[in-house]
Amino acid sequence: MIGYQYICPAGSNSGHFRTGEKVRGVTLPSSQTPAIFDFYIDQELEDESPPKFLPTFNFSETDLTRYADFNIKGDDVIVFLHIQKTGGTTFGRHLVRNIRLEQPCDCKLGQKKCTCHRPGKKESWLFSRFSTGWSCGLHADWTELTNCVPVIMDKKETQKPRR
Repeated sequence: MIGYQYICPAGSNSGHFRTGEKVRGVTLPSSQTPAIFDFYIDQELEDESPPKFLPTFNFSETDLTRYADFNIKGDDVIVFLHIQKTGGTTFGRHLVRNIRLEQPCDCKLGQKKCTCHRPGKKESWLFSRFSTGWSCGLHADWTELTNCVPVIMDKKETQKPRR
């Protein structure tokens, strides 16, 4: 590990700001400035000008407002595609621990996998690393999951619904 540090020589004015000097649009308080001052307000960003960067997305309005009807009591299955470094582990844990369901997932202390059965059935409604483990391999991508999930689900269930 390499660490860097800048040390300002004692008595030098180069390492600190004088009273009333501007720092990135924020004026440091001087003796004339009232005691109540918010250092975190950037004066230059407070104006009504439009943002310099306008985000663009490849989603249509219908994509963003579509409704998906998930039937937990039927044959529907949520397949969680875990993308590394995007908060997927935290989101996956929330799927098995924090969703209010008629029959919540059964998570045993000390085990990484939880049992997520449909209400009144022994079938799983969730296909993720926290419910089925890494059944399709470590960090399986879309293509791997598309080919693997139906095969794994068919092995676990006696009735084979139309997928």
